[in-house]
Amino acid sequence: QMQLVESGGGLVQPGGSLRLSCAASGNIVRITTMGWYRQAPGKERELVATSSSSEGTNYSDSVKGRFTISRDNAKNTVDLQMNSLKPEDTAVYYCHADIVYINYVSEYVAMKAWGQGTQVTVSS
Repeated sequence: QMQLVESGGGLVQPGGSLRLSCAASGNIVRITTMGWYRQAPGKERELVATSSSSEGTNYSDSVKGRFTISRDNAKNTVDLQMNSLKPEDTAVYYCHADIVYINYVSEYVAMKAWGQGTQVTVSS
């Protein structure tokens, strides 16, 4: 089957940096958009940044100039470099992909996939 696996979260002081990575695995046919969302306690999940094959990159206003999304289409990976981190960046970060893959019965499946989430905590 197909899965998204994230890594790179952790605890960092304000002003520090972290890099998140996400890798898609499985019998993948095509990925159109990959990106990152986050969800803070008591809040709804929100877009952080996306990378689309047709529309390029997109960032939320709250992270523009501080975060950079990068994608390797050959490896089916997407990274998020986070600089100048603030306490309000604290959240669980989720990798997301619009993906087409072939399942175990050789069917083409299109879905919006999510990773399991990785915790980012910005605190002194």
